[in-house]
Amino acid sequence: MSGRRAGAAQPVLAGVVASVVGFASTFALVLAGLRAVGAGEAQAASGLAVLCLAMGVVAIGLGLRHRMPLTIAWSTPGAALLISAGLPSGGYAAALGAFLATGVLIVLAGLWGRLGRWVAAIPPALASAMLAGVLLTVCLAPVRAAVELPLQAGPVILAWALLVRFARPWAVPGALAVAAVAIAADPRDAAGPAQLLPVLTFTMPVLDGEALLGLALPLFVVTMTSQNITGMGVLAGFGYTPPLRPVLLTTGAATMVGAPFGAHAINLAAITAALTAGPDADPDPSRRWIASVSGGIAYLVLGLTAGVATALVSVAPPLLIEAVAGLALIGALAGALTAAIADAERREAAVVTFVVSASSITAVGISAPFWGLVAGLAFLAVQRAR
Repeated sequence: MSGRRAGAAQPVLAGVVASVVGFASTFALVLAGLRAVGAGEAQAASGLAVLCLAMGVVAIGLGLRHRMPLTIAWSTPGAALLISAGLPSGGYAAALGAFLATGVLIVLAGLWGRLGRWVAAIPPALASAMLAGVLLTVCLAPVRAAVELPLQAGPVILAWALLVRFARPWAVPGALAVAAVAIAADPRDAAGPAQLLPVLTFTMPVLDGEALLGLALPLFVVTMTSQNITGMGVLAGFGYTPPLRPVLLTTGAATMVGAPFGAHAINLAAITAALTAGPDADPDPSRRWIASVSGGIAYLVLGLTAGVATALVSVAPPLLIEAVAGLALIGALAGALTAAIADAERREAAVVTFVVSASSITAVGISAPFWGLVAGLAFLAVQRAR
């Protein structure tokens, strides 16, 4: 009987673990991204909370409706993109307008198959190179922190390296725990009193042309290519045929609803999808949908910790938080670089895309990732014309 109960609890536990690992690994990155585009402490906490709320509701709804482990997550590369893009000329409201436009584009991709095919037609090498350029900016933070904050960052990096070797899924949460100890030992003064329970803060989005091109379009591309399309591939690898249109419509609509409160992008999980779709979640594939539902419930609970998470970040040296976020993205950077140079025919175009995307330039008010993709496509067109 006890073995039967343990078997019934297996997918529930897998979903909870996937959500906790996903949240603990990258919430600092989300907060850093929101702060980079102009969010205050309360607005950043609101964004983190509404992301968790929307992800939980969508995961529960899709899991119950389709009986598949359709794990939902925030766009991790999208959060890194916010850091590299920086504050738009129209301020935080323009960034929210870009988030809203991203949700609209995701919905359109679900309704209009041609848009989805256009995104899929972007050479994977160039899409990966653009992602690698975005991630590189964040992944350099641990190096700078090791020099500028050796007593705080050194133990964090060491803990991460050891856990990568012996308990990889817990490497970033473990590094974050060590960082929390370092912060508690020497906290900096917070800008204001901490709000431990998050309050959803509404800000009217503003549609700004530069933000739409420089932020919304790259955010849509990296979310589709690095999250939704990759997540579909992970599920297919475990024998599922996920319903693309309902996934895009629900995650796009959730992004639109959450944008005024700070949600940058919601999508199909890619990294944590294997935790809920694989045999470790349940030997019976027909029962693994329970993991995505329990993971959604866990995210609803985790949303209540957004205020505490933001308070922790507010008393930490910004570079230390960026270092933890950079450590969380090392694996993603390695994968993006590998995919970028794997295609020998497009390798040079991918390198051009990577270099421009990583340059942190802003031209005509538009950030580097957009120009990186444009440069790579232009280089590829010239080479083919020749």
